[in-house]
Amino acid sequence: MSDADVRSWVFSGRILRSVRRYRMSRLLTERLATSGRPMLAWPLWLMSGSRCYIADTEGAERDVTLGLLWRWTGQLLGETISRRVLLRRVEQEVADAERSPRAGPVTVRAGGAPVYLRTDLSFGIRAGGSVGHTAGVLNELETAVGTPILMTTAPIPTLNRGVEVHQVTVPERFWNFRELPTFLLNDVFVAETLRAVDTRVVSFVYQRYSLNNYAGLQLARRLNVPFVLEYNGSEIWMGRHWGRPLKYEALATRIEMLNVRNADLVVVVSRAMRDELVARGAESDRVLVNPNAVDPERYSPAIDGAGVRRRYGLDGHTVLGFMSTFGPWHGSVVLARAFVRLITRNPDLRNSVRLLMIGSGVELEATRHVIADAGLDGLVRFTGLVPQEEGPAHLAACDLLISPHVPNPDGSPFFGSPTKLFEYMAMARGIVASNLDQIGEVLRHGETAWLVPPADVDALADGLDRLVRDAALREALGSAARRDVVAQHTWRAHVARTLAALERRISSPESSTSFAMRSSA
Repeated sequence: MSDADVRSWVFSGRILRSVRRYRMSRLLTERLATSGRPMLAWPLWLMSGSRCYIADTEGAERDVTLGLLWRWTGQLLGETISRRVLLRRVEQEVADAERSPRAGPVTVRAGGAPVYLRTDLSFGIRAGGSVGHTAGVLNELETAVGTPILMTTAPIPTLNRGVEVHQVTVPERFWNFRELPTFLLNDVFVAETLRAVDTRVVSFVYQRYSLNNYAGLQLARRLNVPFVLEYNGSEIWMGRHWGRPLKYEALATRIEMLNVRNADLVVVVSRAMRDELVARGAESDRVLVNPNAVDPERYSPAIDGAGVRRRYGLDGHTVLGFMSTFGPWHGSVVLARAFVRLITRNPDLRNSVRLLMIGSGVELEATRHVIADAGLDGLVRFTGLVPQEEGPAHLAACDLLISPHVPNPDGSPFFGSPTKLFEYMAMARGIVASNLDQIGEVLRHGETAWLVPPADVDALADGLDRLVRDAALREALGSAARRDVVAQHTWRAHVARTLAALERRISSPESSTSFAMRSSA
């Protein structure tokens, strides 16, 4: 039983009819060490007549006893009282960091290892743009600089074996309070990173920014090395528009800008993101626009998709492919409506065309409903979550690929740089995509893709129709897109641009140091 199942039983009242009804109850979690103290274990214990326990995907188990539940409850009450102490301490640390810039120029040590911090409080993510970006950067850092030291809260698929990985255990304290665990991670990451580094030489600290985290800045100052911040959008903005507003929004804003203003280099994936940071007070010469990228060997037209086609009954059909984590910005519902429009207008395509929707996420159910309401379930295959390693074969099973991204809900510029866009290009398939900010800058209409106005169902349906019926155009667009992505948008080129920009920053007149790195292709 998952935590969602337990919540459903509690809020529906079924739990009252289930007391001591079951011989055994089990709560499944991704990793026992990061499961915290789930108060949902109370109803599970009440339902169980014998054993109640928590288990994870690695096979670890933890028995839930009445004594353990009372201890957790007591700790929860104590944390309710002490949370203000935690917040005051964090506010003081942030204030101290704001008042105390780094003393003197950074020291660059030749032959040092880059330290990469992945501090997200998200677990079990086996696919998606964040996975592709993290693995892409780490794999190429190994080539360009030396063996990276990765400090992470969760495993990252598709890493090279040479990357040194340390999995950080998330504290159980304050686990049942919104956002408070993110503050605790700072101390843990600093302590565990220093322990992992020990006496080794560090060349620089690179952090993929996550909510309320300033561990990278603290480490860089302690080690007196450069600090590179990868910034993928404001957590405050995303909370307001794609989730729910942050409880400690003012403090989160201060931490966000503390990182941005004190990093030696801030790497963003789009001009819109750079413009946002500069408008908020960042120095423009510290911000590098460096779009997402792809490994063109991992994603290649040479990949065989025949097995995937057989698995989903796609042989003999023209397959329209969409790969996503089904976020609100990905446009999956717009695509579903466009596919319905395509088939409704062209009933001759009903027997020859199939839509393959790869992945899972918050918009999946709404997308399914559009297809089901139109009675087209038989023409669409939903794969569910596909591990990152299997993504290329799924894309290879498609004849054309779709990137139907939609504008931001508040009318602000679309700040994304979709990783899947570059993966599509590397597969040398025809692409139908929204002509939206960076997407329209990377792709050229009629040359490397067929571009349509974003969120325009009719235009998207027309674009799909055009490429479904014109195999020669699909091939020409795909071949040109592959050439472009190999020439400009590989992870190797992405990392080389980051290192070159960092070298320029720390070799400025006010710093007598320079950054030594291996030659990269």
